[in-house]
Amino acid sequence: MQHSNHSSDAATSRLGIAWLRIAIAYLIAGIALGIVMGATHQFTMRPVHAHLNLVGWATGAIAGLIYLFFPLAAQSRLGKAHFVLHTAGVPVMMGALALMLTGNTAVLPVLIAGELATAAGVLVFAANLFVNIRAPREGVPQKAPAPRAVHAHGV
Repeated sequence: MQHSNHSSDAATSRLGIAWLRIAIAYLIAGIALGIVMGATHQFTMRPVHAHLNLVGWATGAIAGLIYLFFPLAAQSRLGKAHFVLHTAGVPVMMGALALMLTGNTAVLPVLIAGELATAAGVLVFAANLFVNIRAPREGVPQKAPAPRAVHAHGV
């Protein structure tokens, strides 16, 4: 099944592609951190490395693919809220976790805030899947409503 980027797929593609781009950035960061840890034999940041790869890369990539294939979920307010909560929560959580692992316990409230934002994003994602993803009827795939056509004369 090939996914196109035409007309009604445009909004879907934007959110799905945004998720995939964020996810690949987390993969690169996670791999880079793993290389540094291996080269220096300093493994204090293992939890950050694991979270970058699982919460950042794997979760983000799966969300991106889901939003590419389910346009109603991607175009919903829940889809946008999920993206905002995740992209705000994960970097805060990773930065604060790294600081905590190096002994800065004063950032614990910041870590908790990042964790709560990320967890809220997961709950919003779950709600979005239950509300906006339905089985296709009679073999017809789910489609988002087509955008209104704009004529050359603005009519």
